[in-house]
Amino acid sequence: MAFISTAGADDGFLEANRAAAGHIPNFVRTFAARPAVFDAWKQLNGAIKASMDLRRYELATLAAATALKSSYCSLAHGQVLAENFFTAEEVAALVTDPPTDPVDRAVMTFARKVALQADQITQADVDELKAAGLTDEDALDVALAAAARCFFSKTLDATGTTPDPAYHDLLPPTLVTALTVGREI
Repeated sequence: MAFISTAGADDGFLEANRAAAGHIPNFVRTFAARPAVFDAWKQLNGAIKASMDLRRYELATLAAATALKSSYCSLAHGQVLAENFFTAEEVAALVTDPPTDPVDRAVMTFARKVALQADQITQADVDELKAAGLTDEDALDVALAAAARCFFSKTLDATGTTPDPAYHDLLPPTLVTALTVGREI
């Protein structure tokens, strides 16, 4: 499940963070060694999500996760998109093909660049978001969502935390294949 052992993890922490699906996610087991960091992550991520439309947040997050080759985060956020906004086939296509909607395309392009080349972002990149109808605050939200995803995705990959086997049951096989962009389940 991971390169690190959290065998002495507090069972109360694990139970308190049990997924709605009934299992304890692998990422919870990893963060069990540092519950205060996990609580801080949840607070930060919650604050970012609170200022964004859920669909836009999930698109930005998926774009950053796939750019980072984080299977865990790609699967988790691809699942949200498939359950709420797109078909499974449409979500699978988002991994390799730019969306046809100009706002979605601008958001995902910007989020990918934040994840991989934030030091190379220019005013022109932000202007592309504005041309698609986003405000300065919207651009900040996309940057925050993508940058926060970098922390979480890189922590999971650096510790060898693999995606939960439950994704095989939760998602169609074609979506699992498309969203497994790095570590295998």
